[in-house]
Amino acid sequence: MRKKIAIIGDHFMLPEVFDEKINALCADKVAIRTTKSNWPNEPMEHGYAVEGMDGLKEYFGTADEVVDFVEDAEILVTQLAPMSRLMLERLPSLKMIAVSRGGPVNIDMAAAKDHEVLVVNTPGRNASAVAEFAIGAILAETRKIRVGHESLRSGTWRGDLYRADLTGRELNEMTVGVIGYGNIGTKVVRLLRAFGCRILVHDPYVQLAVDDLEAGVEMAPLDDLLSNSDIVSIHARVTDETRHMMDADAFRKMKPGSLFVNTARGPLCNYDDLYLALTEGHLGSAMLETFSVEPPPTDWDLLKLPNVTLTPHIAGASVRTVTFAAEQAAEEVRRFVAGEPPRNPC
Repeated sequence: MRKKIAIIGDHFMLPEVFDEKINALCADKVAIRTTKSNWPNEPMEHGYAVEGMDGLKEYFGTADEVVDFVEDAEILVTQLAPMSRLMLERLPSLKMIAVSRGGPVNIDMAAAKDHEVLVVNTPGRNASAVAEFAIGAILAETRKIRVGHESLRSGTWRGDLYRADLTGRELNEMTVGVIGYGNIGTKVVRLLRAFGCRILVHDPYVQLAVDDLEAGVEMAPLDDLLSNSDIVSIHARVTDETRHMMDADAFRKMKPGSLFVNTARGPLCNYDDLYLALTEGHLGSAMLETFSVEPPPTDWDLLKLPNVTLTPHIAGASVRTVTFAAEQAAEEVRRFVAGEPPRNPC
């Protein structure tokens, strides 16, 4: 008997790509139905007080919509569909949820365990995309790409950017500090190595890979990294330990005129403290890709600063992220159908 699979995709994680990858591995063993939600054309729910969705974050869709679609399926494959305790109680046939993201924050994990529903994820699905984006962000700031672009857009030819006291710097003469040495941080380090810069890494829970050690990458205490780096790029997870780790004290320890880059998560940074560090002249500039509240308010002070580059949380958005995540999810489905243990249980 074929396993019933409900796929809830969106305009990024396309349901047809999930369908294609799953069918390629187990077409004669599954019966698939798909639907497409309207994210990101419409914003997701970031975890505010929604009745019955306690503890869920970064999801799209209502409980009734999801339950009605999943119905008697044994497997749910999705990126953003929520799954709360109350929803699980209404879905007795559901035995597996494959979430195509690094952290299944849209799933009530305790409730899934209580209902004996296996939850798997796709760690590192966008690691290469975010790492490349971080390098691009660094280059946009250090080589005055953003400044030059904005001046031309406004009708000003910034020939003065050729002055030695205003022009950009090459990475090969700078020290770059990387906070967090996980899936993304390791890739950022390996990309940076090609530029010939000195690289400092801070992550108290891992050791440097042998090839990074041999290439001269250094593990450093956080204070040393902050005080010695021309550029600080953060790639840590949000935990009680790391929340607002980049605060007034941390920014004071950074080198005068240095660059701060956050392509990780908004809660890692105290943005009020960052604003003061940028306006009081201690930091040179910042590149911000994620925010504590998304989208940020249109009157937010950081949006108005001339020494800040901002993007709308798109570092992980690439075509390869879509196909890679779908491939990982499909392999987890194949394993479940075949009775094999999962690769990435949550």
